Amino acid sequence: MSTQRPNIIVFFTDQQRHDTTGVHGCPLGLTPNFDRLARNGTDVHHSFTCQPVCGPARACLQTGTFATTNRVVTNCHMPLSSDLPSLARCFNDAGYHTGYFGKFHLGHTHGAVEEPDRAGYDEWFASNLLEATSDAYRTRLWDNDNQPHDLPGYRADALTDALIRRVDNRVKNHPDQPFFYFTSYLEPHHQNHVDGYPAPDGYRQAYDGRWCPPDLAALPTHPEVDEQLQASTGGITQAQLGGYFGMVKRLDEALGRLCDALKSLGQLDNTIILFSSDHACHFKTRNAEYKRSAHESSIRVPTMLHGGPFTSGGRIQQLVSLVDLPATLLDAAGIDIPETFEGRSLLPLVNKNRQATADWPDHVYVQISEMCWGRALRTKRWKYILRDPELRNSDLKDWKELIDFDGNHATLLEAELYDLQEDPHELVNLIRLASHTPVRKVMQKRLLDRMASLNEPLPKIIEPDLQPEHQRAVTEQEAHA
Repeated sequence: MSTQRPNIIVFFTDQQRHDTTGVHGCPLGLTPNFDRLARNGTDVHHSFTCQPVCGPARACLQTGTFATTNRVVTNCHMPLSSDLPSLARCFNDAGYHTGYFGKFHLGHTHGAVEEPDRAGYDEWFASNLLEATSDAYRTRLWDNDNQPHDLPGYRADALTDALIRRVDNRVKNHPDQPFFYFTSYLEPHHQNHVDGYPAPDGYRQAYDGRWCPPDLAALPTHPEVDEQLQASTGGITQAQLGGYFGMVKRLDEALGRLCDALKSLGQLDNTIILFSSDHACHFKTRNAEYKRSAHESSIRVPTMLHGGPFTSGGRIQQLVSLVDLPATLLDAAGIDIPETFEGRSLLPLVNKNRQATADWPDHVYVQISEMCWGRALRTKRWKYILRDPELRNSDLKDWKELIDFDGNHATLLEAELYDLQEDPHELVNLIRLASHTPVRKVMQKRLLDRMASLNEPLPKIIEPDLQPEHQRAVTEQEAHA
């Protein structure tokens, strides 16, 4: 086994549901490469974002902190603060060559990103808002000197080609220096200006009408979605799933091509590949957007690690947050984890460390700070969601006035409670049932404790009007499950 420090490549997708993968039961065969790597490496089976929206999620991943710490709480051009250690700077200090490719979403403009806002990456080939500066067959990225480059091919392929060229160059010309490359795809995010999912030619047709995830099959389009749009599409979900699945398929093919390139260069075994996504997609069934909710269809993402210490790591059953992934990458490279990081390394779980396994948190915590300010806690059985009682589809000015990092937040409503054991698709909201008061109380306390641990101002809680129920009340033991 090589003693050389491992190379690391992050293969980061945008808006990908966990159940698009075979290891999560998708019957369409979309992800044979992801599935193979997850089974031969480490399958992070219960993986969740800590912010179901692009910019804040990316800030959390680059800094290892929650949005209330890094203060990137919106998509609206909020760059990272240089006060916090970033992944790139940590790898730079350890002697790695670092590079960022693709969508960034943490700069001031749509396209080029000025050097001070690049989170410390040495090499740069990216666009801040790739969804605004590209289309399916039109990809423009900016280099270190902020010169634009138009790339040929389907967008996911164009970015993969660029990544493979750079990997080839580093391995051949700088064999003694490990690299950390962060590659951020737009797929399978919708194309904003057409509000659709443009798969490669011929790919949508292969998946139209074949399978619909159970939660989407059971839920109508959210009532806040424009009626004219619904009428013109014949239903948001069914009209868009074929294209979405086609985009996922092409991403997986790109992942396979990357692995082929690494294998041909003799670097596959010495390269850690992290595959994950910033958030998932509920196709406008939970609100008038595709995300920005705390439901599984918005927060649960596919995640796997392959290579280095993650080879034959098996399936991790613990609940894992996106904020845990930065610490994991540094730990795997033998780099000290900054004290500012608010997540934990998964490596002790991979190594079957009994104490680490016993001490691992039994929940994940989700902050929502765009469209509707809210907080959520998910355990293996329960999902508990708070949200602001006034805000719905608010613009930046409205909800930013609500958020005061140095003072008290407004009241939050106990909005939703789901029993994931009995209702995995979150179709029955239990928050108003008197029978579930014990679990509601337990989850409220646990969520407020989690907020306090992150030094968040605690809100006043508005409890729901209860409906009497004739069913068996939840026991105290069940409430803590």
